[in-house]
Amino acid sequence: MKEIEFNSKKWDLIIDSPGRINIIGEHTDYNNGFVLPTAIDKKIQLKFNKNNSATTCNIHSRNFNANLTFELDNISVSENQWENYVLGVIYELQQLTNKLKGFDCILDSDIPVGSGISSSAALECGIAYGLNELFELKLTKQEIVALSQRAEHNYVGTKCGIMDQFSSVMSKLGHVILLDCKSLDYEYVPITIAPYRILLLNTNVSHNLASSEYNVRRSQCEEAVAIIREKYNTVSSLRDVSITILSEFKNELSEDVFNRCTYIIEEKERVLKSVKALKESSLHQLGKLMFETHHGLQHLYDVSCPELNYLVDFSKCYDNVIGSRMMGGGFGGCTINLIHEDAVDHFIEEATNAYYNKFNIKLTAFEAMPSEGTSINTNNLY
Repeated sequence: MKEIEFNSKKWDLIIDSPGRINIIGEHTDYNNGFVLPTAIDKKIQLKFNKNNSATTCNIHSRNFNANLTFELDNISVSENQWENYVLGVIYELQQLTNKLKGFDCILDSDIPVGSGISSSAALECGIAYGLNELFELKLTKQEIVALSQRAEHNYVGTKCGIMDQFSSVMSKLGHVILLDCKSLDYEYVPITIAPYRILLLNTNVSHNLASSEYNVRRSQCEEAVAIIREKYNTVSSLRDVSITILSEFKNELSEDVFNRCTYIIEEKERVLKSVKALKESSLHQLGKLMFETHHGLQHLYDVSCPELNYLVDFSKCYDNVIGSRMMGGGFGGCTINLIHEDAVDHFIEEATNAYYNKFNIKLTAFEAMPSEGTSINTNNLY
């Protein structure tokens, strides 16, 4: 598809909006638990110009080779999924302000789509952050986070937690964020892991279950909370439930729902233990907790897949990999691995060959560096 001609050699504004990793704390955010994410050095770059029209907006995605043109006074859900991440943000902005005008935007991303490092949140937050700057809307970073989450709920239909958007916008270079998803209190925790590095192995598979099953898991957790609340009226989410309390309801909950709750409650504790391990430079303890998380995601929360399980099991054969787990919503995407820097190249080669022999799929691998959150790029306006 031909790129929209914007007739511009200079851009009013360029925004870098990063993807994210999550060290530990998967599926806990929508249960009001704790997470430990950070933005990374893979990002979407968004170039903006005002186009002097009242309502006409033009967007070109170089990755999808696709154009999107719409009028601000005629926003509705699209049949093309990627467009809804943009349109949903526009809709949510319009609930807060009437200052939006016509604009042009080019999207260019080096975030691998479907890898579980949240290209969707990067797009939402990049659009919101950019338009906030372009039209001087005076929204806070926290307001940008919240409206981007609402966009995904209302236009995309994924009832995601707050972690992806929060980490995309709020991250700090060289740190992870201990985020309390109930209060939204947060703490920046330095991530000093040398001589180990963070390596992502992308399965390059998508079983098309992630979005629908994500909502199923959320409803299962809510179902359990409703039953538990009948006896314990102070319980508002699984954040408030201990293993001891949960055990009282084993006969009232289905086996699947009981397992989902067990995982969430255990994962809450693992996140806090992981923060302690990072602060004490106990990297092998952190890795052990990551392996435990994968076991829970595979056997209790049931959101893994054969390809992810194979890569985690493969990593256990290498002493230089001290932690591994699936990352993201599940059913595809990446494993996140803590690996000694001297072993990275050899491990990638071995894992790539073994994975191809097993599944006839080419693996892709890349290191992830903790990075700054969504920000203005002042180096390349031309």
